[in-house]
Amino acid sequence: MDGKGRWMDNVFIERLWRTIKYEEVYLRAYDTVAEARTGIDRYIEFYNGTRTHQALGKLTPDEVYFQSNGLGKAA
Repeated sequence: MDGKGRWMDNVFIERLWRTIKYEEVYLRAYDTVAEARTGIDRYIEFYNGTRTHQALGKLTPDEVYFQSNGLGKAA
């Protein structure tokens, strides 16, 4: 983990988890681990497939990924 550019990888992951915590976890206050797992899974699907991102030109991450790789939409 001490290779060149590693700190940049961490920046993106930290930002993602911050978003998940503020937009999902703190608002729901789950009672069990199973509820948290289900809620976070649901949010990640929303984040990648429905929620538009300003930095991506108001596209979703799925749209950008599948367009740039020449792949069709995931099944």
